[in-house]
Amino acid sequence: MSAMVIVGAGECGARTAMNLRSAGWTGDVVLFGAETLLPYERPPLSKAALLGIGDPQPATLYSEQDFADARVSHRGGVRVDRIDRETRQVILSTGEAIDYHKVLLATGATPRTLPIAAGFETVHMLRTHDDALRLRSRLTRGARITVVGGGFIGLELAACAAEKGCRVTVLEAAPRLLGRAVPAEVASVLHARHLNAGVDIRCGVTVTDLTEVGGIATVVLADGSSIDTDALVVGIGAIPDTDVAEKSRLQVDNGIRVDRYLATSDPDVFAAGDCCSFPHPLFGDRHIRLESWRNAQDQAAVAAANMCGGSEIYTAVPWFWSDQFDLGLQVAGMPDEADREVVRRRPDGIDIRYGLDPAGRIVSAAAVGPGNAVAKDIRLAEMMIAKRISPDPDLLADPSVNVKALLR
Repeated sequence: MSAMVIVGAGECGARTAMNLRSAGWTGDVVLFGAETLLPYERPPLSKAALLGIGDPQPATLYSEQDFADARVSHRGGVRVDRIDRETRQVILSTGEAIDYHKVLLATGATPRTLPIAAGFETVHMLRTHDDALRLRSRLTRGARITVVGGGFIGLELAACAAEKGCRVTVLEAAPRLLGRAVPAEVASVLHARHLNAGVDIRCGVTVTDLTEVGGIATVVLADGSSIDTDALVVGIGAIPDTDVAEKSRLQVDNGIRVDRYLATSDPDVFAAGDCCSFPHPLFGDRHIRLESWRNAQDQAAVAAANMCGGSEIYTAVPWFWSDQFDLGLQVAGMPDEADREVVRRRPDGIDIRYGLDPAGRIVSAAAVGPGNAVAKDIRLAEMMIAKRISPDPDLLADPSVNVKALLR
């Protein structure tokens, strides 16, 4: 019997491999990963891996024994070149061919590069555990760290560097932090927290040149000013890894384009996780692509079921989170679907900001507060988004009204 082949051994790929068993597949499962390490969680790379004491180890998803017990063949350090859809074989970079029953592409995304920074020893990006270890060695007390990018990853890295006692500068080309990812008022809370920690944040600036002498980089900005730094960290977003899909002549559009069942333009090839763009039924079947830990987990379950002949539609509400210093940010839904906002101010002063679409339906919610303080509110908002509820704006804004009542 030909195998279920999974290309990409990150969160989504590894979980799909294991979920295939619970979905009823009894044949071979082969999981290919470019890294030699066992599959591991990536969110800790910008948090615990940089802040932890001693020699941090990857937060592995499964052990070798777990894979053995599930009869999953994990082949690390192996790159897949393409899928030969006529012969139904996955072709490895070595030329080896593997017969397949179905294929899942879970190739993830790669960090967007800053072309002028290519080849410099002082320049860092964060995608792998090795990247985290290399950057961690730079985060020493008093070191000058410059972060290009004021999005989630850039700010998390800036927070870690500041907590390690570094002198941190964040450069963001947009007028404010976190762009369209969160409402401006939520971004301003994080902006203020970074300033309070001594981070120098500069918005509306662009990098035009970079030089490196004696292990020190000089970053030149468009206004002619420059910054000397011991390390330059580039965190300007990610690009979906569509190389295998393109070589296999699959449809690509802001990622590997899939249908509501996560099948590509070839019904025997699926894609899931950061690499795919999919239609979301909660937002008019608009094709979206999510770089999200929870999305990778949720799509893994749907992909496994449908590779085994199911017809599950992916309907999970998008959800993101970010921990910076002592603050936890959570976002549910799609903020760019909203055309107006309703704010609920809790007694403790924390604002929950809900986005409503033109029809009055709740389509997003965002909040930031100490630790996990906003988790319950965002979870309730997720439920309202999933149920397509159009709440009375006055009741939604009134902190004396129990939000659970609006779910009925």
